[in-house]
Amino acid sequence: MAKKTGVLLLNLGSPSSTEVGDVREYLREFLMDGRVLDAPKLVRWVVVNGFILPFRPKSSAAAYKRVWTEEGSPLIVTSKKVRTLLDQEDCPVFLAMNYGDPSIPDEIEKIREQGITDLFVMPQYPHYAMSSYETVVAKTMEILHRDAPEIQTTLLQPFYQDDDYLGALKTVMMPYLEKKPDLVLFSFHGIPERHLRKTDPSHAHCLASGDCCENCHPAHATCYRHQCYTTAHKMAARVGLGPDDYRISFQSRLGRDPWLTPYTDKTLEKLPSEGVKKLLVICPAFVTDCLETLEEISMEGKESFLESGGEWFEQIPCLNDHPAWIEVMRNRIDAWRGVGVVETQTAG
Repeated sequence: MAKKTGVLLLNLGSPSSTEVGDVREYLREFLMDGRVLDAPKLVRWVVVNGFILPFRPKSSAAAYKRVWTEEGSPLIVTSKKVRTLLDQEDCPVFLAMNYGDPSIPDEIEKIREQGITDLFVMPQYPHYAMSSYETVVAKTMEILHRDAPEIQTTLLQPFYQDDDYLGALKTVMMPYLEKKPDLVLFSFHGIPERHLRKTDPSHAHCLASGDCCENCHPAHATCYRHQCYTTAHKMAARVGLGPDDYRISFQSRLGRDPWLTPYTDKTLEKLPSEGVKKLLVICPAFVTDCLETLEEISMEGKESFLESGGEWFEQIPCLNDHPAWIEVMRNRIDAWRGVGVVETQTAG
């Protein structure tokens, strides 16, 4: 059989509309994922259906309405543009979401129908986390092994410190740094602290000490916090930020369990009292702007910062369909097609 290559882009997903019912169904699928809410299935069902879904869909729907475009969800719309820009006649590109549509099973069926023999799976997550990278990879591989075991698969590893990814971030950042902010805040999506402990293969390193992320350890290959710190520190060095010119925080927590700190919302409220009046925020955990960047940061975060005494606030857009990011992914695809492997740096 002649070799035929294809690419599968993977991302989180979005409700099909801003109607409360559609948002409820999306949240149910998302929160019932055992790698997102990592409790026993019965406990998860009770929490999701008894305590979250009766209340949260209404407020989430209102938040989605604030960022929704005429074309639909910003995450889906931009992701489709990226897919189109990368698509090639001799190497078609497919797009699937972990939750909602386009679904992973449907896209894999299309891949089979087109006779793809070699597939490059590209999760759009720079950092490893149980609730993002791990869960979408596990789901995709399970479906591929079940429905298309004949397809040879190559998986893109987390690229949080790769030169090409950092270079694209720098390209996007530099015009905003010319505005001379008092501080740059690197805001990453938060995760529960217990997730770090669960993904630590040694079960003895992550969060065991105050400097665990600075001490090289095999756990860093799956340590979300270490990888976020690495991205921020390497980016600060690339764009010329000193230690006092930037900070790191974590956003989007859910529930009462401890999540990674410092929290972005608390940080935004506190910074003006520390003399930060001009603030620039970047969210490197997301390659595509979505609810968490457009509503939580650019709207809610900005309002909180200004009400607390700040004078100027701006969020740097995610990589989205910026030419620098499209070039990075196209080069990755071309390298895979040429040599059959993708070289990535290892954590340490």
